Amino acid sequence: MAGTADVPGSAAREMAAGVAYLDPAPAVFEAMLAGWERQQRTRFLSDGGTVGPRVAMVRRLAGFTGQYPWQWQPADGEAFICHLRSPGRGHPVVVSTARGYEGALALFMEYVTDPRYGWPAVCGERFGEVPQQIFHEGNTVVHASDFEGQPGRRPFTYEEVQALFDAADARVEEIRGRGRKGVLTGMRDAALLKTVYAFGMFSRGRVCAGG
Repeated sequence: MAGTADVPGSAAREMAAGVAYLDPAPAVFEAMLAGWERQQRTRFLSDGGTVGPRVAMVRRLAGFTGQYPWQWQPADGEAFICHLRSPGRGHPVVVSTARGYEGALALFMEYVTDPRYGWPAVCGERFGEVPQQIFHEGNTVVHASDFEGQPGRRPFTYEEVQALFDAADARVEEIRGRGRKGVLTGMRDAALLKTVYAFGMFSRGRVCAGG
């Protein structure tokens, strides 16, 4: 069996030697996915947070193309991403999500094209085709901006942050001016707002306004 037997995720580990599969294509595909899962777990990646979603993404591409990894071309990956970002889907993916999908699929293709795992040899022998990388610098999302979310959810400017804090402070003065109860509560809320905002800024290694 091609592949290095002692490499986690190798074809030699995932496929029984000398076994003739009645339907080899899905058997090899499932063995690839099992091997990729094993390889990722040796890196202590989270099953639910990383490994599972990555494998699901590969299955989605397989379902979209109706083909197996050793048949995929760059055009297949491009068509898949174009489909996901199409307005006709109702909820097209945003830039950051598309980059994550491309990254997961590129990692899978990196795994199955690595000769250390033996999959190119297995595919060439069984199907006369070998997998190739389908995402490269020419067809992936370029990281050109620090913020890639929806415009309506962009970070506040310093002026907007100051206006937010001023409004919280003004609320306290308004309550005090009416002679009503709630001044201490308003002061607490204003202080909490500023503290939560400052903590969020510092947790990302940034400096808050005026800091």
